[in-house]
Amino acid sequence: MPAAPVRLLVLGDSLAAGFGLAHADGFQARLATALAAAGRPVTILDGAVSGDTTAGGLARLDWVLGGGGADAAIVELGGNDGLRGLDPAASEANLGKILDRLAARHIPVLLSGMYAPPNLGPDYARSFRAVFDRLAARPGLLYDPFFLAGVAADPALNQADHIHPNAAGVRVIVARLLPLVEKLLGEAGRE
Repeated sequence: MPAAPVRLLVLGDSLAAGFGLAHADGFQARLATALAAAGRPVTILDGAVSGDTTAGGLARLDWVLGGGGADAAIVELGGNDGLRGLDPAASEANLGKILDRLAARHIPVLLSGMYAPPNLGPDYARSFRAVFDRLAARPGLLYDPFFLAGVAADPALNQADHIHPNAAGVRVIVARLLPLVEKLLGEAGRE
């Protein structure tokens, strides 16, 4: 009898929620399809909300996990904190609490980082980026430095707002993240 699919929480913002895309073209649907094709079926727990900040993700975490928990988690938050110029120390505290709560439940995590928009200046950009660099040093944490790597600033891979990936951009993100997500699922202990 095959094992039950791994329950994978995706805690994120509009990038993970598939803003502006048909459901089938969004990050979560594309990731589930890619994992199934690789022989790793998952049940996605959708914890992605467009416009969400690290504070919003933290506030929703226990509720999202309340329906039976998760075996593994992808945390993709921080972009809206940067767009709003929120204090990087507050973002770090929120992300740290999210990671602590997941660790307390023995849920392995893939943290995907973000960069601040350049219009906020180099000092803010450095402070914002340092948040993810420090969190990445946590033992046992899988880390992807930039969720939009290979997609950001490429007009062919983004919607007209120049912020959200289009369907082709999502395919690039999923292909790049697939090996890390497979490693994460392996750490979930449900091979």
